[in-house]
Amino acid sequence: MNFLAHLYLSKDNTNIMIGNFIADHIKGNNYKGFSEEIQKGIFLHRAIDTFTDTHKIVRKSKRRLHERYRHYDGVIIDVFYDYFLAKNWASYSAIPLDIYTKAIYTLLSKHAPQLPEKSQSFINYMIEYNILFNYKKKEGIAKVLNGLNARTKGVSQMNLAIEDLNILENDLEQDFTTFFKDLMEFSRKEIQR
Repeated sequence: MNFLAHLYLSKDNTNIMIGNFIADHIKGNNYKGFSEEIQKGIFLHRAIDTFTDTHKIVRKSKRRLHERYRHYDGVIIDVFYDYFLAKNWASYSAIPLDIYTKAIYTLLSKHAPQLPEKSQSFINYMIEYNILFNYKKKEGIAKVLNGLNARTKGVSQMNLAIEDLNILENDLEQDFTTFFKDLMEFSRKEIQR
């Protein structure tokens, strides 16, 4: 899953949300300097990633893209799944997406000084380009895919995946909807542990 889903799955717990957001920038056991709840968010992020990577429906989604993108298929599916979450946001939250994303930006900005440098940089980037809100638009997804492709110096060809989204949208959206029900339940149990 990508950033919007990870934040959403943290529910309303600020510290779990922060931990879930910074988890990709915390390697190994470097989480020990953070509060217990932020650590719980880091562990939640890792558990979500493992659950996602091993889920049969996610594997099915990846197979739809594998021939063209090989080991980048999972990165693309993460982005596509955030698109489907944003596109169908009203089915998952009573808070409109624009209000939710502004609140997230405010929260992360407030806590940025205590976060890893990479997380701080990404917060600024997210706010500048309103990434979380723009996940609901194909133009926003195309920009994300172009950025990811640039990071691989064009090797991944992820910029082409917007074509696959247009062709496979209905099938991938069905995959997401079924999978996300399982993931929400999994995440709820992980938070309660």
